[in-house]
Parts: sequence; C-alpha cells; structure tokens
Amino acid sequence: MQVFAEFIKADLSEDQILPVLRQLLPVLLNILGAPEQHSALTRSRTLSVFCQCVEALYMVKDQFPDAVKEATNSVLPVWLDALKTLLNVNPLQDVENSSNWDGLAIRIQVFKTLNIIHTSFPRALTPHLHDLLNASIHHLSVFYPTFNHYYLQGGAAVPHSSEDETIELIHLVCPMLDFVGRLARSGRARDWFEGENFANLVNLVFSWAQMTQSDEEEWADNANAFVAQESDDSFSYSVRVAGFDLLGVLLERSTIATIKAFQVTIERVIAQSQQQRESGSQDWWRPLEAALAAVGSQGEDMLDAIDDEIDSGRGKPIDIESLLTNVIPSYLVLSQFPFLQGRAFVFASQYAKLLPGQLAVQYLEAAIQVLEASEAGVPVKVSAVKAIHNFCQNMDDAVAVPLAPRIAKDIGPFLPVTSDDTLTLVLETLAAVVEIDDGKWITEDLARAIVVACLDVWMKNNRDPIFISILANVFESLARSPAYQAVVQQALPALTNALTAATDVDSYVASAAFELVAALIQGAPQTGLGDGVFAMLAPALYASLRSTEDRDTIQNGIIALTHIVRKDVNQLIAWSDPATGQSGLDGVLQVIAKQLQGEDESGSLFIGDLIIHLLRRAGEAILPVLPQLLEAMVRRMGSAKTATFLQSLVIPFAFLIHNQRDTVLDLLEGVQADGAPALDVLVRTWCENAETFQGFWPPRISTLALCSLFASERPSLQTLVVKGDIIVKPETKNVPTEFTSVPFPVKALKLLLHDLQSGGEAASMGFSAKDVSEVASDDGDEEWAEEEALHQGFKADEFAFLSDMLGPRGMAFDNDDALEGADDEDLKNDPVSTMDMQACVLPFHSAHLLGFFKECAARNTGRFSAAVQQLTPEEIQVMQKVVGQH
Repeated sequence: MQVFAEFIKADLSEDQILPVLRQLLPVLLNILGAPEQHSALTRSRTLSVFCQCVEALYMVKDQFPDAVKEATNSVLPVWLDALKTLLNVNPLQDVENSSNWDGLAIRIQVFKTLNIIHTSFPRALTPHLHDLLNASIHHLSVFYPTFNHYYLQGGAAVPHSSEDETIELIHLVCPMLDFVGRLARSGRARDWFEGENFANLVNLVFSWAQMTQSDEEEWADNANAFVAQESDDSFSYSVRVAGFDLLGVLLERSTIATIKAFQVTIERVIAQSQQQRESGSQDWWRPLEAALAAVGSQGEDMLDAIDDEIDSGRGKPIDIESLLTNVIPSYLVLSQFPFLQGRAFVFASQYAKLLPGQLAVQYLEAAIQVLEASEAGVPVKVSAVKAIHNFCQNMDDAVAVPLAPRIAKDIGPFLPVTSDDTLTLVLETLAAVVEIDDGKWITEDLARAIVVACLDVWMKNNRDPIFISILANVFESLARSPAYQAVVQQALPALTNALTAATDVDSYVASAAFELVAALIQGAPQTGLGDGVFAMLAPALYASLRSTEDRDTIQNGIIALTHIVRKDVNQLIAWSDPATGQSGLDGVLQVIAKQLQGEDESGSLFIGDLIIHLLRRAGEAILPVLPQLLEAMVRRMGSAKTATFLQSLVIPFAFLIHNQRDTVLDLLEGVQADGAPALDVLVRTWCENAETFQGFWPPRISTLALCSLFASERPSLQTLVVKGDIIVKPETKNVPTEFTSVPFPVKALKLLLHDLQSGGEAASMGFSAKDVSEVASDDGDEEWAEEEALHQGFKADEFAFLSDMLGPRGMAFDNDDALEGADDEDLKNDPVSTMDMQACVLPFHSAHLLGFFKECAARNTGRFSAAVQQLTPEEIQVMQKVVGQH
C-alpha cells in the first residue's frame, strides 16, 4: 500500500493517472470491504492510497475535465457509501475488550479521507452530509468515556497496535473536528447546525478540550511547550487546538447562537465542577479550566459581538461580567491547582475591557504577586505573564500606570532565564508595559536596567528576527520616555561596538544592531538626538556601511541613517570625522553613491527615502553637491530594473521639480547621461513607471510634478518622444510587447487622466450638494450657473459622469488610513499629503486635476488642445466631460 501511495504521488504522468485508477480503485475497495481476509491496518492503508488517488484526480481535473467528472461521479458515491458503512459499525468494539486499537486506524483514515474529498470534490459529499455529521457527533459522544479513562484520569496505558505502534484516540478526534469545522465553514448542512445538535456539539468540544494527564506532566516543567500551545498561531496537533478552531468557525457562522451556547455550557460546567469538588474529586478543575480556555480563546470576537448586541438594544448574550466578579476571583488563590489558577488570570485578562477600574487593578495586582512569589510554579507564572501582557494592552493607561514600574522590575529577571516561546512572551509583555502612557513613568535607573537586560537578550539571540523586532519595539518605547538620554548612553556603546566588530561572516550582528539603532533614533524627541549622540554613532555607522556587502545590513543601516536625517540633520551636517575630516553630509553622500553604483537593487530599496529626507531637511547645505547627486541618479536609471528602485530614483526629482522646477530643469538640460540629455532619460523613465509608484506621498508628488512639467511649456519637453500605449496584437501573443510613441505632453495627459479615472488614492468624489464649494479656475467664468454651483462647477450630466467614473461615495482612498504605514510620519504630515489645493471638498487628486485640466483648456497651456487630439477616442471623450466643450 505504501508503494501504491508513493507510485501515484510521484511516478504517474497526467495521462497515466486515469487508466491506472480505473484498475486500482476496485481492488482497493474489495480489500477495504473484506475484514475477514485482511487486517484492520491493511484496510486502513487502502484508504490512505485512496486519498492519494483523490488528490491525483483533483490535480488533473483541469486537463481532463470530462474524464475526471465521469470518474468521480462513478467512484466517489460508491466509496462514500463504504465510508458511511465503516462509521456505522459500533465504535466501541475498536476500544473495548481488545488488546489493541487497530480498528481505530480505519476510522482515522475515514475522516482524513472525508477531509480530502471535501477539499477536492465537495459536491460529492452533499447527499451524505447529515449522515456524516451525525456519525461525527456520535463518535465524539461514544468515545468520550474512553478518552476520560485513558487520557484524563490516566487509568491505563494506551494499547499498542498489532504492529507495535501506538494508535492514539486524538488522531481520530482531530481530523473529525476538522471535518465538522470544514462543513460549518462552508455553510453546507446549515440546518444541522441548529438546536440540539448545536448544543451537543459545543458541549462535546468543551469536554474534549480538557487538559490530559500527559499535557499536565509536560507543561508543568516545560514552559516553552506550555506557551506554544497557548499561542494564537499554534501549530501543535491537539484536540484542544482543533476544538477551539471549530468553536471559532461556529462563532463566525452563528455568532449569537454560539455565544448563548457558551453561556449555557459554562454555567453547567461550573455547577458540575463544584459538585465534583465537594465530593472529593481531584480532577474537578479540568472541565472548568477547559471551559474557561474555550470561552477565552474567542475573546476578541466575543467582545465585538457583545458590543454589537448591546448597541442594538438586545442585551448581552453572555454574562462575562458575572464570571469576572463572582466566579473567577475565587480561583486566583488555588495554588494547589496551578493550571486552573493560571487559566483564571488569563481569562480575566482576555476580557479586561469589561472590568471596572478597581477590579482590574485587583486582578493585575494578583498577577504581579504570582510573579513575585518564589513558590509559584511554571504554569501559573507563565499564565501570570500572559495575563499581564493582555491587561497592559486592554486596560486604560490611568489604571495601569501606578503598577507599571513594579511590573517592569518583576519581568526583568525572566529575560536571562527564558528562551524560545517563553522568551517571546516575556519580551512582548515588556514591550506592552513600556508603552503604557508613552513611558512617562520610566526613570533613568529603570531604563538603564531594562536596556542592559535587553542587550543581553540581543547578544544571545541576534540571529532571531522575531526577538530583534520585539527588542526594537522596546527600544523605541524607551527612547520616547523621559529617560531618553540615559537609554542612548547605555545602549549605543554596545551597539557601535557590534557594528565595528562585525564582518560579513557574522553580518547578522551588524544588521540587528542597525535595527536597534534605528528604533532608538525613531523614538528620539522631535527636538533632536541630543548632544553627542551622532558623534558617538557616526564612525561605526559609516565604516560599517562602507565595508559591508550584506543586503540586510545595508537596508537597516540606510533606514537608521534616514531616521537620523529626519530627526537631527543639523547634528549630522555639523559633525566631522576627527580622523579623516570628512563631514557627516559627505558620509551620507558616499553611502548613496555606493548604492547607486551597486548591482544589487534590493539592497537599495530604501535609498529613495534617504534622498527625499535629505533634500527636505538639509536645505542649502546640500546645494554644492546636488548636481553631482542628481547626475548619478539619472545615470543609474538607465540600468535600473526593479520598479521599487526606479521609484526611489524618480521621486526625488518629482519633489525637486515641484519645489524648484526651472532650476532643476535647467540643470538637467545641461547634463548628459550615457550620451543622452539627462532630462530625456528622467522623463522617459518617469513616464514608463509612474503608474507603478506605491505609497501615499510618492504618487501625489509625482502627479504635482507632472502637472508642473506639462505647464512649463519647455521646448525640450514638447518635442521629447516617450512610450505611449501598448500595441495589442492578438495574433502574435509571443512576440515582445510593443508601444506607440507619443510626445511627452500627450503621455503626461494620459497619465494624469488615468490617475483621475482610477482615482489613484482618491477613488471617490465623496461629496453632496450641501458640500458645495467653488473650485478655483481661470476659465473666465466668474459666476457659475445655479445648476453648476450645485455640482462643484459641473452640469448635472457631467457631475453624474464624473461620479460614476471616480467611484461611489464611501469608497474614497484619499486619506492616510487607506495606506496606513505606507509612508513615514514626516511624509504623512508633509503639505503635499495634507493640502487641499483647491480648498474644496473634492479629494486631492480630483480637486487638483480637475482644476488643472480646466485651466489648461481655458488657456491652451502647453498646446493643450493639440495634445488632447492625440489621445485615444475614449480618452478624448472623458477629457471633454472633464473640461467641457472647449
């Protein structure tokens, strides 16, 4: 069977699969249906081979659609009937009075097969859904006593198979829960997921999610294993993870019904657990811990749903507040049941938003006391750290600030003694703590202690990008605090030493050091870096960037240098290297020059940001070297290949042209780049790549500068020929793409009109009649007609046309939220990002471009009319609607 599975998977070509399966599948089915002749393990392996057959059919269904359809229509119903027959055999006979659990192997493969069929040919399952769901819930119910005996109570060892392998019950339940989840997610058999079936399913998931004896033994001493199974992105294969995933699907598909089922189930579990406790059971806590974990695992979605119900006036579908006030506090002191005690902390933190301030403080203080208790074990301490992390993220700063210094001091000792997942949790918690109230409570002594501990973690883990990222967040938050000077004085010596000592062999050290330096600079005050900070950092920074060829080191170093230019360019300009006399500005220009000369464009993706901020911040200091810089950038355009790198080269010119058009154009017209005028190279590159520019600020500055270029009416631009539209030749699909050739003014209008049509980041007009505001225009009309005034200067039909063209209300992207994080804060606050050029309610691009087109039409700027006539008929029609019949 193993040979067959590998043969089908790897050795058959597409045209061989169907003939082989026609002969193989009937043989497999005969073996599967002959328990008196073949062992359970052999029969289970036929299902494994059948799974591979189904996947093979799925892979060739596009090449042979008719044959595959015929095969699946004839094969799958027969096999699905066989699978149902196998499931209908009494499940208990596989685990009772038996020296082995070989029979379970068949059921395991049945549900794995059902999952494969649902993925590949889901329609085939439709007639069988209710039967299969009923069988699933029956198996969960019938096998639970066995699970309780062998796994929860540890009453006996799980029997080995006849081939001396362990067949676990969880290997059946996990694919079973996955299968039910798939059906719930697909929306099929919707009527089954109602009423008694639904309540039973939720009850069973809560029961099967209990912590086993094996879990308890492993997690009691292995903090990493405990943290890993608790993480939101856990990859562990367990009943608990599969069960919580299923609950998440149910919550998504039937939100209120699921939450109400949670309420009923958790009330039942609390009552039954109390009864078991009073009767002397030592396992009374297990169902309770599982129920709290189940409800807690859906915390974020539950809170959103509860808010929606309250806002709609329908009341709360579950009373979490009652649990937090009347039930959970009594579990916080049960140190003899550490997993329940820890779960209580975590559960409360997951619903911290529902806690009143004073009660939240009590919970947080209780978690802190656990951290400080020497006798507390691993599970409860780890749970306390996770709870503190959640509390710090979800509580009001005013509530958390009084306890923040104490938390930071308590977390510190965990940093040198944890690793892997546990260290990640501790670092994330520290990052959340130092963010409280922007770190205003952080003293210099505390900041130094945190920096020392974090640097120790960094030196031990400087290959791990996750740790470095979290440490960078901590450093940035510390730098934003009042203890900034103490932070940089403590951190920079170690980081600069690492930059100096690192070579390309251990380049990850320098790369990580630059990442932390960038975080410190980014968090520095807007008033500047402080005396001596750049002098401390500069020699190592420039030396590292001059010597390294490592891509990550270069990128992180350029990012750090860009932050320095943004935060304190004057300190950079004023500095000079005592050894060489080189100025700080010379060092920046050398870094730029090296990247422009290099062939690895991925290492230069951030060079454009550095150049832009240098131009924006350095002022007159850069004027003496500006011609050489611009010439080097134009020369590099000829060999640049990637869109991102080309954007880095073009956008600085767009910025300069927007601010100093004629000066820059005069300069470029007098410079040659690879035998062609530099202005020609720039404009051709710009026109070919303008529609690929990413971010919020770059497309805006590009649009402004293109408008300015068009309006300049320069003879050199009027006669410059650039690529136009793609020439479509359907009969020659494999030949290289060809383009028309058009004068630059025509291409500029095409780009600007396309920007208006697609909306760029301004995809909607987003206004109504009551928002009327005049669009400034020199079209000669001092007064608009009443109809035009109601429609932003357009007639009703023109207004309707533009509204359709630019998109419906509510779809505007002309705001920073639409491209959150695409540009840094300096560019988001730049006038180009915030200006409303026409002082109207139209979004930026719409307002500016509409006004621009109207003015050009009225004045025939740049021979506008002649340029418009060279547009496509569709573009001409749009332009006529935009500017009117000029």
